Amino acid sequence: MSAQHLQADVLTPDGVVRGGVSWDATGRVLAVQGETIDPAQAGQGGLPLALPGFVDLHVHGAMGHDVMDAGAAAATIAAGLAHHGTTSWLATTMTAPTAEITRALGDLAPLCQQRGAGQARLLGVHLEGPYISDQRLGAQPDCTTQVDLAQIASWHALTPIRVLTLAPEVPGHLQAIGPLNDLGMRVQIGHSNGSYDDGVRALQAGAAGFTHLFNAMSALHHREPGMVGAALAHAQHAEIIPDLLHVHPGAVRAALRAIPGLYCVSDATAATGMPDGDYRLGRQTVHKCLGAVRLADGTLAGSALTLDQALRHLLSLGLGLREASARVSTIAADYLGLSDRGRLSPGAWADLVVLDAQHTVQRVLVEGDWI
Repeated sequence: MSAQHLQADVLTPDGVVRGGVSWDATGRVLAVQGETIDPAQAGQGGLPLALPGFVDLHVHGAMGHDVMDAGAAAATIAAGLAHHGTTSWLATTMTAPTAEITRALGDLAPLCQQRGAGQARLLGVHLEGPYISDQRLGAQPDCTTQVDLAQIASWHALTPIRVLTLAPEVPGHLQAIGPLNDLGMRVQIGHSNGSYDDGVRALQAGAAGFTHLFNAMSALHHREPGMVGAALAHAQHAEIIPDLLHVHPGAVRAALRAIPGLYCVSDATAATGMPDGDYRLGRQTVHKCLGAVRLADGTLAGSALTLDQALRHLLSLGLGLREASARVSTIAADYLGLSDRGRLSPGAWADLVVLDAQHTVQRVLVEGDWI
């Protein structure tokens, strides 16, 4: 097959190029050619706008299916994500008994090895539980336990665990961070009731970031800074859910100023891409209404966000196109050490999303295949 080409205003690591991008039969970018233009003019000159495909490191479900479901649920989720511009993702598990997590990871393994037609690339797993605090469950069921390195290694051999969330104040967890790093995982602090000092110690021990910053962690108070304070004062990386429900726009702006590697996640659930109604989140029943997903007691339980909407929210907060795009693609890819995703440059995977002037998804390319 000969090379393919798209005429567009293309966002590259060096700026916006008015011309086009080409890719080969292996799904890799060959070249981006054209003249450099002001990013403010991108998508305004009659050509569509091409951005790097979105990279989502925290996805529980979509299209009525949950990662913890048996069978082919993940394939349906991957297809739903792709239609909204997410070209690679991490399947995120819920806190559950060991047997349920093992079954879920076993079902995910084939999709990690082979991407199906029309699907986003599954990069691996974000193990969000069960190593969290029972004082900060959020929407997680109360099936918490302490870190078991042998069990984690067994799961990792089954399906690659790229990110693991833990509460560092739980006995034994601080000492586990180094060995988990040695397995190749990014350890994140989350669902934690720990103190500011607990957070600092975890970062010093090798924790890489924070899971859905501000949510399900001890809050910032000027005399008790909590986990949020540790993140804002010391973190290089953290996830944030920019649906403008989980976090106030002002808090999003504060995090953007404080944390260089802040990146966006959807925390999407089975309710994503679906009408209002009841859905499953692991063992929990959740209700989607007016864009929010909640437990019966009103607790926010994941989201119905997609990363194309996250991009539009960031732009509405005043971020420029290059920074907004990086927060939904490049930074997350770099966080996982993936220099060939989250950017449109020669040699990178041809993962891109084509947007109109209103930044609405028109077409999506995953590894050189049109979705």
